[in-house]
Amino acid sequence: MTVVELTAADPQRMTGPRQRLTLLVLLTAGFTLAVDFSILNVALPVIGQDVGFSLANLQWIATAFALCAAGFTLLFGRVADLFGRKRIFLTGMALLGIASLVGGIATAPPVLIAARIAQGLATAAVTPAALSLLTTSFPEGRLRERALSLNGALMAAGFTTGAILGGLLTDLLSWRWAFFVNVPVAAMVLAVAPRVLVETRLDRRPRLDLWGALSVTGGLLALVYGLTRAGEESWADGRALIALAVGVLLLSLFLLIERRVDAPLVPLRVLRRPNVRWGNLAGLLAFVTETSLVFLLTLYLQRVLGYSPLMAGLSFAVLGVGTVVGGSIAPKVLGRLGTRRTIVAGFLLQAAATLPLVLLGRSDGWMALLLIATFIGGVANLVAIVGFMVTATSDLPNEVQGLATGLTTMSQQVGITMGIPVMSAIATAAMSGGDGPAQVLTGVTTAIWVNAGLCVLAAVLTLAFLHPAKAA
Repeated sequence: MTVVELTAADPQRMTGPRQRLTLLVLLTAGFTLAVDFSILNVALPVIGQDVGFSLANLQWIATAFALCAAGFTLLFGRVADLFGRKRIFLTGMALLGIASLVGGIATAPPVLIAARIAQGLATAAVTPAALSLLTTSFPEGRLRERALSLNGALMAAGFTTGAILGGLLTDLLSWRWAFFVNVPVAAMVLAVAPRVLVETRLDRRPRLDLWGALSVTGGLLALVYGLTRAGEESWADGRALIALAVGVLLLSLFLLIERRVDAPLVPLRVLRRPNVRWGNLAGLLAFVTETSLVFLLTLYLQRVLGYSPLMAGLSFAVLGVGTVVGGSIAPKVLGRLGTRRTIVAGFLLQAAATLPLVLLGRSDGWMALLLIATFIGGVANLVAIVGFMVTATSDLPNEVQGLATGLTTMSQQVGITMGIPVMSAIATAAMSGGDGPAQVLTGVTTAIWVNAGLCVLAAVLTLAFLHPAKAA
């Protein structure tokens, strides 16, 4: 296994243009992929009219991307370990550029859906590869913590930026620029990355665990589809329940396969490690709570206060600022508290910021509370996310860093997918069949209580079960 060598005398200080360019390339790729998650959401109705999607099929523009981004991430993370992280990263960025160009010029639904599938596959390939290149390029300690903090801050800010940028591009230019904006970024990364990234892969390449790959990918695809379908229809929807059952069955089969094969796709000794198991659970809950809170507050802003989609998106700019602040202070918090207490402190502060939102009312006067709470919650959530990323990728050898970052990316993707349908179901149940502003407000505040409770639960579980692990 080869890694980028540090040229500084102090391995915890970043020196030299190569390291800085490595960080810039990987952070640029991560930020771009985060933007892609939300950049089309505001533009979906316009896209449907221009390209010819029926209202019933409009959801597939987002669903096709989400399915592939989540379903293939663990597989591609491990493939990067086996066949080369730099190779997978560059292939994924090239696919992203081509898919974005095709999506931007698409004039028929099948072409646009194919482009979104390709974008999802590119995301599944690039995200774990970029993260594993990051963790193998910078040693454990302050330097890696700083790099992961910057990565987390930019990715969290990317989700917010995507919603705002999508609205601006659609209003001022065309929804097609939401695709085209990726093309020059991909070209720039592909021009610089081959010169600064160093390939890392196993010296002796084992056979790919085909049955393990098929079962885990199929299981994740079914699980994400079931969660998405439940969010769009209901938790009683037959297709959603069947998909969730198939997902659980395939993932259970995957674990059985991994116990029996000589060269498993996911060595179970890695999954048994407390920092991997409980760290990823903390990460999943971090993304469940924050993304679902954005969904709930979007309902509040549009359905209770009557804001336009663009104005609602702009209201979350303060959340993006909070995540950047959280990313900037996370290394100092980690240095002072350690990973476990950092995660616990992040979740408790997030709960404290979320809970006052149950007081929201039906006038614009409550916007001050919303903005302050989302800023503090953004800071806290990002601190918890950085703590989870450092925890789940530490004390592991370089040959499994692609797997480790694939697991963290999977936790992120599943958390994003799971949070909205769960909170939507809670809010809908509390609305008692009504959909007026008063009923929506009741549903939103009820779900916010649950959201804050999940933050406290995550803190308790982390404190109870996440203990330092010995190196593998």
